[in-house]
Amino acid sequence: MQTIQSDSYRIFFDNSITQLVNFVTEGNYSRVFILTDENTGEHCLPIVKQQLDAFDNFDIIEVNAGEESKNIDFCVGIWKMLIDFGADRKALMINLGGGVITDMGGFVASTYKRGIDFVQVPTTLLSQVDASVGGKTGVDLDGVKNIIGTFTQPKAVFMHADFLKTLPARQILSGLAEMLKHGLIVDAAYWDQLKTSDLSQPSAQLVHRSVEIKNEVVIEDPHEKGIRKALNFGHTVGHAVETWSLMNDEDPLSHGEAIAIGMICEAWLSNKKIGLPDNELTEITQVLNSLYPKYKIDESIFPTLLEHMLKDKKNQNGQINCTLLKHIGRYSIDNVCTADELYESLRYYATV
Repeated sequence: MQTIQSDSYRIFFDNSITQLVNFVTEGNYSRVFILTDENTGEHCLPIVKQQLDAFDNFDIIEVNAGEESKNIDFCVGIWKMLIDFGADRKALMINLGGGVITDMGGFVASTYKRGIDFVQVPTTLLSQVDASVGGKTGVDLDGVKNIIGTFTQPKAVFMHADFLKTLPARQILSGLAEMLKHGLIVDAAYWDQLKTSDLSQPSAQLVHRSVEIKNEVVIEDPHEKGIRKALNFGHTVGHAVETWSLMNDEDPLSHGEAIAIGMICEAWLSNKKIGLPDNELTEITQVLNSLYPKYKIDESIFPTLLEHMLKDKKNQNGQINCTLLKHIGRYSIDNVCTADELYESLRYYATV
């Protein structure tokens, strides 16, 4: 699989762990820190450790798995450990994990001593096709996702396909939502390819294409001033539903499950506001509903969901800003949506 060149770093696919070892060797780092959680510590860390055992200057920092760990308190704990381990500005952080680890690890590294080098080794489908590429770092605050963070590029990204074989089906589906989104916003042919593929274990070629799409978008707009907002399709409503579920459900929705809901709602908004054809709205709805379980959203929580949407980073002047679709494969950014329109989109989701 061909290496992808991003703005200032490379994304490796073949022999990626060997490439990681070469990177560490050539970097001549004073110390190396591997940030992980208990899940990747069990399933993925042994593969990386085996390759790094020749080094005597690496340490492991493990945090609890899950979105609940992605907050400033855990960052403080990691910063303190870096201080205790004597990490200087020539240290390297290897973020080995899903989106929580790559987002939080990137933020910790980008702020420790005003910035140390870090690389991403994404271990979930979601982090491979989304969180590890593009230089966004961040943590949640008071239930608002990724509200604290930086734009800081990693020094490299290493994609190891075998890590995906350790994932449960629900985690594969979570990452798949972002892949489907990539097709919906810029590549109708890729959307059609995904519809006809075995999505229980997406092929390396499909993963590579999604990474290509995201990389092309973020190279053109690294700081989300324009085209990069296309990647937010489904996320205005989806993040609100995800936040509500995290705060209220015993078994919260995954990121992808929530974004699938958001994409159905925002496809409906696209149809009503900017003319997404009826047949394409039906197609998007049917594909997503066939893949993701239905989630009950009672009208009594609509105002709470709206409050979460009003805190979205993309908003301007107190107006809720959505990325919508003109057609499958053609996006439209900066569409202001009213509370009534957003409520109607949620009602649409509930009835289809």
